[in-house]
Amino acid sequence: MIVTGASRGIGAATAILAAERGYAVCVNYVRNRLRADEVVATIRKAGGRAIAIAADVAREHEILRMYETVDREFGRVDVLVNNAGVIETQARVEDVDAARLVRLFNVNVVGSFLCAREAIRRMSTKHGGTGGSIVNVSSVAARLGASGEYVDYAATKGAIDTFTVGLAREVANEGIRVNSVRPGFIYTEIHAEGGEPGRVDRIKDSLPMKRGGEAIEVARAILWLASDEASYSTGSILEVAGGR
Repeated sequence: MIVTGASRGIGAATAILAAERGYAVCVNYVRNRLRADEVVATIRKAGGRAIAIAADVAREHEILRMYETVDREFGRVDVLVNNAGVIETQARVEDVDAARLVRLFNVNVVGSFLCAREAIRRMSTKHGGTGGSIVNVSSVAARLGASGEYVDYAATKGAIDTFTVGLAREVANEGIRVNSVRPGFIYTEIHAEGGEPGRVDRIKDSLPMKRGGEAIEVARAILWLASDEASYSTGSILEVAGGR
């Protein structure tokens, strides 16, 4: 399994849970080598197999290098979790510039496309593969719009929802299932990057379940979609949003 953006948050929880369930895991990260190594150490201490690979998914040549390393170390790819994503400081659309949009779309959308492309080239029965699963990490923002805060980020996740459905239909007869999870307000560090570390606590009382979610709760949904238990699910978007 390759998990992009796996040095923290949902990605780290997914990598650790995947290893517990028998996957050899590629822990992808961009800059924080220490955190990625901590995830790998946690996996290895429990008897699992994992490697940390630095690659910016906004850079095609780095994605290719990551896959080449996985080919060499693991021999094949069974699951790709497109989790890597970025956010910018909260802003209204009238204050957004082109550079910000390019940064967001390059990581959140282009990176997911390119990582999926390389996975398909290895998984597809058309290319001699044995099939596999791709799980994209979207956001409830794609449905809610994130007005006044993250409309641009929400738009990238709306693109991921469309990508999930379209790609699922494209490769359904090649042994590949493509699904997505749509997390809601989850306690991760991404909110601090947007300028409001306590955002989940501010919002939680407005949620039907009256609490924020934990990264492990999203990870469990990802692992279910990746597993044979979801063998007849493709093109699905699974909400993990506390009812919002």
